[in-house]
Amino acid sequence: MGLAPLLVLAAGGTGGHMFPAQALAEEMLARGWRVKLSTDLRGARYTGGFPEAVDIEVNTSATFARGGLLAKALVPLQIGIGFLSAWWKMRRDRPAVVVGFGGYPSIPALAAAWVLELPRMIHEQNGVLGRVNQLFAKHVDRIACGTWPTKMPDELSGIHTGNPVRAAVMKKAKSGYIAPGDYPISVLVFGGSQGARILSDIVPPALADMPLEITKHLRISHQARDEDLPRVQQFYADNGIKAEVAPFFDDLPQRMNEAQLVISRAGASSVADISVIGRPSILVPLAAAIRDEQSENARALVDAGGAIMITEPDFEVDALCAQLTQLMQQTDTLQTMAAAAASCGIVDATERLSDLVTTLAERKTER
Repeated sequence: MGLAPLLVLAAGGTGGHMFPAQALAEEMLARGWRVKLSTDLRGARYTGGFPEAVDIEVNTSATFARGGLLAKALVPLQIGIGFLSAWWKMRRDRPAVVVGFGGYPSIPALAAAWVLELPRMIHEQNGVLGRVNQLFAKHVDRIACGTWPTKMPDELSGIHTGNPVRAAVMKKAKSGYIAPGDYPISVLVFGGSQGARILSDIVPPALADMPLEITKHLRISHQARDEDLPRVQQFYADNGIKAEVAPFFDDLPQRMNEAQLVISRAGASSVADISVIGRPSILVPLAAAIRDEQSENARALVDAGGAIMITEPDFEVDALCAQLTQLMQQTDTLQTMAAAAASCGIVDATERLSDLVTTLAERKTER
């Protein structure tokens, strides 16, 4: 009996790339496939939630976006070394399909798959093709899109699958929502895998300035960067607000499930989790994003009435405090937002993407 077909996932850099890769890994293992993850040292930090059966391969890669002149000069060499390593491994254990999820750590594996003429596809989580996915978009068999529509060159076409979410999120899919009341009110604050400074600057004082009858019930889960941790913790303590502040929450799906309100960046995976679980949210797109993809990510949720989008220039303490106070006092609005958010959740995104992988492998075999 031969080996099960092999799927190689190429992802890394941030949780936004790694979480959908993890979801696909979970599903393809359940379908009897073998799964390998090709990432770099930075991406390897996010592999703790991957099933043990996934073989983690760390290849060298790099980005021009970080480091000084010497670091940038070494980028092609590092990517070249990573490519040779991935190429050699794929020659020895030939994948049935290679799927890239974006980020510079995906370059070596996707490039090796292209050279070896293996079935390959990319999955774009955001509403605009990222740099690496743009690089490979014309050289893959399929472009799967998490956010629809996804902006890309006119000559290319994508397939809307939605953004796969991890099993821990799926367990909470479309779970019942309890609006704020005269009891503990949970608010989840997070800005992607490593927090966001603007949320740490604006959200705590905005929460503290709300009327006492609201703040006395607050229970905050706030994801903050390491350098912001002490001051955020101290602020909540000084203002008598019960808060747990950490750089990362392993149980984020559970905290989101318990939340009456989510305040977050608009990363594609974050928006997918919020939609699948069905929670009202205030979304603050990353202004520094060159393609403004986070605004595109939030669009469907906002248009459906499930979220309020506030741009960074408008994200100020007084305005946010007024918005929060109004929401907490209008529980019917939050209930409606929760239902609207849940209506946007694509709960079968992982199955759709898995079916694409399976079909791609079968067509290659037939040829």
